Amino acid sequence: MYEKELRVAIDAALTASKAILEIYATDFQVEIKDDDSPVTAADKASDQIIRDILQKAFPRAGFLTEEGKDDKKRLKKDYVWIVDPLDGTSDFVDRSGQFSINIALSYRGDLVLGVICLPTADLLYYAVKGEGAYRKDKTGKISLLRVNDKKDKLTVLVSRSHFNAQEKAMIKKHSDRIAYEAAMGASAKFCAIAEGQAELSYRLSAGTKEWDVAPGDLIVREAGGVVLQTDMTPFTYNREDVYNRKGYVIANCLENVIL
Repeated sequence: MYEKELRVAIDAALTASKAILEIYATDFQVEIKDDDSPVTAADKASDQIIRDILQKAFPRAGFLTEEGKDDKKRLKKDYVWIVDPLDGTSDFVDRSGQFSINIALSYRGDLVLGVICLPTADLLYYAVKGEGAYRKDKTGKISLLRVNDKKDKLTVLVSRSHFNAQEKAMIKKHSDRIAYEAAMGASAKFCAIAEGQAELSYRLSAGTKEWDVAPGDLIVREAGGVVLQTDMTPFTYNREDVYNRKGYVIANCLENVIL
């Protein structure tokens, strides 16, 4: 199922990636939005490209994107595209290379498709509900993703830009099981756990929104892992309140969701 949706979403991500990298190579300007977060021409260009491609192919679907005005008509739609055209704008501005394009499709609150593109690494991660998660590299090679089965000496991934005191305390509290810590930007954390490079990541704040987690949520779960809110409940999508107010944990298995 969802062959056309996946094909179009991948096309949108790759087309947007080219535009982002072109701007990344220039002396771009940075604006500050009302919520004090940065935005660049790359965010806006990517948003427009993805919006045009998806809405042309699926005009009846709803649309929720970081850079667009929230049209609440989406709440009555069965299918809704959830998009972050440039996840990790702070990393983009810092030129760390660790930013992504996030595209997900929800059906009545449940994820059915997720795509994450890492432009500077030329990597594409994607999943369709019930059909597994995959990685496509710059050579065109496609690999099935699977989390690892580690239960001790865990590697925890932390945000490059938003690592807070509560998360630091949580990692210290569980130092008997967490042996390694690595900083990683944007949605690359979901991808790394999905392909077995790490086992755990915390986000213990209310600052993220649906588009920050949606595609990574499905990719991790289709790779055999778990993504849960801190009250141990799964996410639902296309909500009226788009903030992830409870925070979340990504893990390779339920046993490693240590709080």
